[in-house]
Amino acid sequence: MKYKFLGAAAMACMILLLNGCKKELNVNPQERITLDNYYKTEADAFAALVAVYDRFAYQAGGLYDKAAIMDVAGDDQLAGGGGPTDINDLQVTERYTLSATTGPQGYLWNRGYAGIYRANILLSKIDGIAMDAAKKARFVAELKAMRGAFYFDLVTFFKNIPLIEGTVDPADLYNVEQTTPDKIYAYVEKDLNDAIAALPATVPVATEGGRLTKGGAQALLGKVLLYQKKWQAAADQFAVVNGTAPGVAASVYGYKLVPNFADLWKTSNKFSSEAVIEFVHSSLSNGGWGDAGASEGNLLCIITGPRGYSQLNTAAPDYFSGYSFLVFTQAFYNFIKNDPRSIPTVANLDSLKAAGLANYTPGYNNTGLFLNKFIARVSNKVATTPELNFGQDEYEIRLADTYLMEAEALLNAGAAVGAGSRAYQLLNAVRARVGLAPVAVTQTNIETERRLELAGEGQRWPDLVRWGKAATVLASKGFVAGKNELFPIPQNELNNTKLKQNPGY
Repeated sequence: MKYKFLGAAAMACMILLLNGCKKELNVNPQERITLDNYYKTEADAFAALVAVYDRFAYQAGGLYDKAAIMDVAGDDQLAGGGGPTDINDLQVTERYTLSATTGPQGYLWNRGYAGIYRANILLSKIDGIAMDAAKKARFVAELKAMRGAFYFDLVTFFKNIPLIEGTVDPADLYNVEQTTPDKIYAYVEKDLNDAIAALPATVPVATEGGRLTKGGAQALLGKVLLYQKKWQAAADQFAVVNGTAPGVAASVYGYKLVPNFADLWKTSNKFSSEAVIEFVHSSLSNGGWGDAGASEGNLLCIITGPRGYSQLNTAAPDYFSGYSFLVFTQAFYNFIKNDPRSIPTVANLDSLKAAGLANYTPGYNNTGLFLNKFIARVSNKVATTPELNFGQDEYEIRLADTYLMEAEALLNAGAAVGAGSRAYQLLNAVRARVGLAPVAVTQTNIETERRLELAGEGQRWPDLVRWGKAATVLASKGFVAGKNELFPIPQNELNNTKLKQNPGY
């Protein structure tokens, strides 16, 4: 569902505008697609909408995405790879040696603002496009939901960011200033509330799987409110998403926990009942090394695989040999090893090697403990550049996550949390799914469950920061309190502008 052409054309137009026009340049306008002559038909609008979705699930050409950054920024995973500078953006994130010119912040910033730019352009043009009114309203809702998501990520990662509400004249780009986080949050909440009102409750997954729904926008709004500690308001949003009988019956939107935790990580299990917001990948994009980031395949599938893997016995998994990134620490393995989610989450290659079932080549900072949720399988490979074209999707938000967030919101809102309470049902439905006994609803138990359930899914670092625990938990990795809760604003965005760098950089 991700197309590159329209966004590239739009950004190219922007670059041309910024560089100015030379009188001696003779261009035949009939041969060019411009912003003024493109947005005319419903097909144009749909292509432009897809271009925004393209940024929503965007992966960097450096073979990583948002989840990979969040994973190595946390305490449970290391960058790994082939050496101390391999995918250096991940290495400096793990060690907290980021600077304004070194790190993944350029990807995070550009992913967000390119998405916002594309959304704003279509929103400014869509009234003039002849198309069905209901379909137009849905497009607008999808654009606002994604714009809200982009701004939420940006304010989470950078805090001090510009609010660009529409299109900006190129002459004014260098005069844009940052605004306060509360204004960003208010804008996001309005976008999401507008979107919820017009989005469909469900979509036909065979033809529209991956497109945003009412439940997806509502879950995202709940998360936005949770991050602001608006506990009851957050719980109210999650309650609709999660349904009246958590873990027992499907919600009004059809969400229900997948019975088998391991099934969540099967490539064929797209758009399951647990997927609330899903980033779609495809094995059919034919992506190549000329622009790895343009592939529609899931790049996590290749970077997380063990190097030089060989299956010596059919009892061993048919892993596709990869690059040994995002390895788990021994401390995390000790934490999860007795939990039923251990094997679907962690691939213990040293154990397979010791049993004579498989072999592999240790990578940098090797622990032998790999992210099993995403390692590609030979059985799923395609003929052309298989490394870049594995079709496993990613969950941006899934139901177990919203169960745990609602339980946390209820606890902090002062709601009842004893046996039989809604918070108790939510927390323990996640545990019951993997055969674990109930536990009391406490902040510690919720944090523990999130760490076990969502490992390797890009949730750990944001959780630690919002809980105020990052400085303590990540101190050994070089985390500095008052600085590393945020990423540095990219230097290229500061040059000749009114933007100011975040503290400590």
